Order: sequence, then C-alpha cells, then structure tokens
Amino acid sequence: MNRRGFLAGTAAAAATAAFGREGVSEAGPSRRYRACIIGDSKQGGYGHSLHLVWALRDDVEIVGLSDPDEAGRARHAWESGAQRTYADYRDMLDKERPDLVAIGPRWTVNHRDYLMACAEVGAHGMLEKPLTPDLAAADEVHAAMEARHLKWAIAFNFRASPEMALAKRLIFEEGIIGEVLEVRARGKEDRRAGGEDLIVLGVHLFDALIYFLGRPSWCASTILTEGHPAGRDDIREATESLGPIVGDTLYATFGFKSGIPAYFASMKNPETDSGRYGMNIYGSRGMATIRMDTYPMTAYIEDPSWSPVAKDVQWKPLPGLPGASSRKPEQVAHYAPIVDDLIKAVEQDRRPAVSLLDGLYATEMIQAIWEAPLHGGRVDMPLKERSHPLTRW
Repeated sequence: MNRRGFLAGTAAAAATAAFGREGVSEAGPSRRYRACIIGDSKQGGYGHSLHLVWALRDDVEIVGLSDPDEAGRARHAWESGAQRTYADYRDMLDKERPDLVAIGPRWTVNHRDYLMACAEVGAHGMLEKPLTPDLAAADEVHAAMEARHLKWAIAFNFRASPEMALAKRLIFEEGIIGEVLEVRARGKEDRRAGGEDLIVLGVHLFDALIYFLGRPSWCASTILTEGHPAGRDDIREATESLGPIVGDTLYATFGFKSGIPAYFASMKNPETDSGRYGMNIYGSRGMATIRMDTYPMTAYIEDPSWSPVAKDVQWKPLPGLPGASSRKPEQVAHYAPIVDDLIKAVEQDRRPAVSLLDGLYATEMIQAIWEAPLHGGRVDMPLKERSHPLTRW
C-alpha cells in the first residue's frame, strides 16, 4: 500500500500543535517581516533551496540576498524574488537590518561568522545544518542568540515532519511494537562513508535519536581507515568545508538514561546507493523502520522475532500517516513546519521547536564519536572538552 494513501489525521494534528499554523502570523495580517538570504554559490550554495523558504509565508517580504559569486547571486535573487542583491553579507545586514535571515550554505566553515553577524543586527532566522565544525563555536553562537533573545531554527526537516511526530507517539509512547529494546541507525554510506557521512547526514539521525530518547549520557566508538584503527596520520579535510574528519568506517554506541541503547554506523562499501539511510527500531513485539527521504518513510511489522520471512509477516505503514504537504514552493514544503514555528516563536518569545540548541546537541553526538578514542574508546556526555577532538588526537 502506498504510504501516502493514509491521509493526515493524528500526525498532521500533532505537527500543527507542535509547530504552529500554516503561513499565518499570530500577530495578524498587519505584521510584515523583512527577510534576507545569505548564500555562497562557491562555498556550500543554498543548502536544499533555503533561499526559497521565506516564500512559504504571506507575511514575509524578501528585501535582500547576498552571494559573493556574481552569477549565483543573480540566479538565486531571481528565483527567490529578492528586491536587492549584495556581494557581502555584512554589507547587506548593515543596510537592510532584516527581521529574519535564511543562512543557506551547507558548508559549516563560515556558519559561526554568519550567525554572529546576524546577532549583531538583531535578526532572527533559520540555518542550514550542520551547525558548526566544533562545539566551542556552537556554544558561542547559541550563547549570543540567547543573550539577545533572538530565535533561530535549524533545518532538521526530518524531525519537524508529521511522520516523525507520529512515529514518536506510536512507537515510543503508545508501544505499537511493544517495549523498545534498541535502535540502530546507518548513514547514507555513499562516497562520503565514514567521517563525512557522519557530519552531513548522521546529524539528522542524531537529532532524531535525541527527539525519541533524550540526550545521551555516554558514547563508545571504533573508527577505521582502510581496515586499520584510524590514527593522527589519517585525519584529513572533508571534501566540503566542514572541518577535519577521520575514518572511512565507524561504529558507535550511545547510552541513554532510559537504558535503551542506540547504534550508529557508516561503512565504506561497494554499494553507494543502498537506501539504508535511516534507522530500525526493535521492540519486544515487533520492529519499525524509518528511511530518510524528502519526507521520512515509516513502516512496522508485528513479530517479536523480527523475522517476517519465516512467518509470512507483512510490513505495514504506521497507521495515520499524513498526506504530502500542499505548501508552495513545493521544493521547500518540507521546511514549512520549521518556518511557521519560527515566526510563532518570535511572536511568543520562546525557543523554536527545532532550534540552534538542537543543532548543538546533535553536533555533540558527532564530536563524541571522535572524542571517545581519546578516552580509551568511551566518553561520558555531555562532553567536557569543547574543542574539536581531532585537533587533540
């Protein structure tokens, strides 16, 4: 059965309750927001079309877009409808003084500088993930926004989806597969398998694990390069500007206060488009799976042996799965819950449901995998040392 055949009921209602109403300002139609876009066509682009997210709202006008690349600047300004363009984001922020900013580059090398510049002009906004290359920078930008009471969301679109809200309720709260015994997550394991996969795609899985289980209390990890234990000489820069990485194969276990263990793995292998990206959740009466796509794909089996072949047990979609979003522009419709909630958070003076703090916590899980080998293979969390672990290998 097509997963979209189950129309929105409980999941859509839950997402609306968590993330706010669609495209409407709580302050009413008289409130208008002035928004800017920061992009860099040569260094991380605009993520997954983050230059279009403000078009999801009727109460936002796009007054400026910055991009140091002239051709990229012109193209993305035309696509977004930005009124003015700038080569330098600092110049744009100083002249436009926006209420909102979308930071598009997926490369993290400049995220700290972008965010601090936005804080200086008092702008709220939304950032492409991951947050920053290390926890020291993450702590700094989070503290800067908190001190100024600025509201910032991060583009964890999977966790903001109605599908994930439904999965949390049915699996972790109502027990559709019985008592949860363990969770196993895998990266995309494409050409970036190992350290880069950990940062770029693992961050979504870690955010989801925190959503389901809370923050971890410890991490244990094993990191390999070409089959041997990774060492200082194996550290290299990622293919994108994300900071140092190590390992083409890594395995990690996280412990949580609930006692439920969670595992993450990303392994170099011949199949670079396996469809394994996501997580399996194992329960006392069955098993559920979540595969990451534009919208998460979820299903479950009712079989305590977790072996449907032996008993002719069929996979079933989680009951109550929502239909596809009708928001426009279609290519950023999956960001609508985050954008709507961000506006609501500004108006209600509260932290967004998907915030920079969530980005910081997910970054900490990444860093813990590299920190653990410095402590004999296991490290307690939260991490005490906030500098990048690979600078201390």
